[in-house]
Amino acid sequence: MPLLELIGLSVCVDNKRIVEDASLSLNSGEVHVIMGPNGSGKSTLLSAIMGLRNARVCGGSILFNGLDITNTPSYERAKLGIALAHQSPPEIKGVRLRDVASAMAKKYGCSDCTLLAKNLFVEPFMNRSLFVGFSGGERKKTELFLVMLQDPKLAMLDEPDSGVDVESIEVIARVIESLRSRGTGVILVTHTGAITEKLSRIDKVHVLIDGRIAYTGSPDVVLPVVFKFGFRKGLEVLSRGV
Repeated sequence: MPLLELIGLSVCVDNKRIVEDASLSLNSGEVHVIMGPNGSGKSTLLSAIMGLRNARVCGGSILFNGLDITNTPSYERAKLGIALAHQSPPEIKGVRLRDVASAMAKKYGCSDCTLLAKNLFVEPFMNRSLFVGFSGGERKKTELFLVMLQDPKLAMLDEPDSGVDVESIEVIARVIESLRSRGTGVILVTHTGAITEKLSRIDKVHVLIDGRIAYTGSPDVVLPVVFKFGFRKGLEVLSRGV
């Protein structure tokens, strides 16, 4: 049974259809990459899987461990083990990262939180208000830290490699490898594809264009074509066969 299955999923934002008829199947311990041009619906797709209000399912269904969660509230999906690391998490003044981490560790039973914070280089931020004044790399690593604390069954990471330095990308890649080794399914959205070069294994790559999954294939086939030709031209090449 797949961990996550999207069946003909369409997603609307403000009554405008952003994602159209998306289908994919992801198993535990797999890493799937979603790539595509800006505005192609990548973040909207993740929001719909998480059940966020701004992304309304207007067709199709979402199954998680065989359970239909299409109309399940986001907090219930979080309880089931779905976590989302946002592309641009909001600043929360007056709430320290330490307090949030402590509450999450207590809830989810984290036994090595101090080591995790050290390995993700977030220790210096623990007494700061959540995401307030954080750089791009600090935001990404902190988001991943909070995702790891949840010990999720499915982790969705929205462009964790955007706006960060090379060292941060290395750290983020190690986190993804750690999640996969735990048996967590990972959906990784990336625009530049920089993070893909740091991962030891990617199971599938989905190319999303104009709200549709236009192509799904192995990374060995898809990534070199996309990096060489771009998304739209690359799709033409892939469709002809490489």
